[in-house]
Amino acid sequence: MHPAAPELISPRSPRVVAARRLAKRNFRGKERLFLAEGPQAVREAAGYEDTLVEVFATVEAAERYADIIGAARDAGARVHLAAEQVIEDISTTVTPQGLVGVCRFLDTPFDEILAARPKLVAVLAHVRDPGNAGTVLRCADAAGAEAVVLTDASVDLYNPKAVRASVGSLFHLPVAVGVPVEHAVAGLRDAGVRILAADGAGEHDLDAELDEGTMGGPTAWVFGNEAWGLPEETRALADAVLRVPIHGKAESLNLATAAAVCLYASARAQRAAGGCRSVTKA
Repeated sequence: MHPAAPELISPRSPRVVAARRLAKRNFRGKERLFLAEGPQAVREAAGYEDTLVEVFATVEAAERYADIIGAARDAGARVHLAAEQVIEDISTTVTPQGLVGVCRFLDTPFDEILAARPKLVAVLAHVRDPGNAGTVLRCADAAGAEAVVLTDASVDLYNPKAVRASVGSLFHLPVAVGVPVEHAVAGLRDAGVRILAADGAGEHDLDAELDEGTMGGPTAWVFGNEAWGLPEETRALADAVLRVPIHGKAESLNLATAAAVCLYASARAQRAAGGCRSVTKA
């Protein structure tokens, strides 16, 4: 039995044109839709209620990922079989994997995040690189953070590179967007969360903080720009500015690596009985 012929032959199809426009931020904002590329992202979107709108798939991809196509249909999404050229036109990757989903925005109002009384939050202030933003979101998800906040000075959450770099974590935890950093810090502090800023020039050492046993409570980490870190006015908002100690000869850590270290340090401290204590103390 021969597979069905592609339904969307022409890249000029209205559905294809509409999807392709979502690579641009202004169209994403207007339609409140974004692209999720590849089988992992489409699978995650299909499992998130009322998120996946439609899926474009080559015949080969539809056969290879029949379970994902089935999940998409079960989620109410329209599935379009498409020529490879159509997928290439919609996709923003150099080597598309044959599946592209169109999803509804799923950011969470900041007030809802505060109402949930989170214990671990990542705040991305002045983070401009979409790959870094997505990777930090993934790190936050892996460390068990309960929310991520992108300030109004940070990159668009739905940039295709950010979505890909999150590797599905975008669908796993609440994310607030466009929050002024001052408002984010004030709201989290009022909710009983301690504010820690991560900066290579921080006056306090992360290891020392762990040894003192002060990191077991609700915590929000504020991460800054990839190139210049946090501006002084943002550093001043924090309860403490911590640096990740460099024990070897490396000049520094990149943003995502530093974020992973900081978030996991807090996660470990929060899970330890009575808070984190140094193994050198009695």
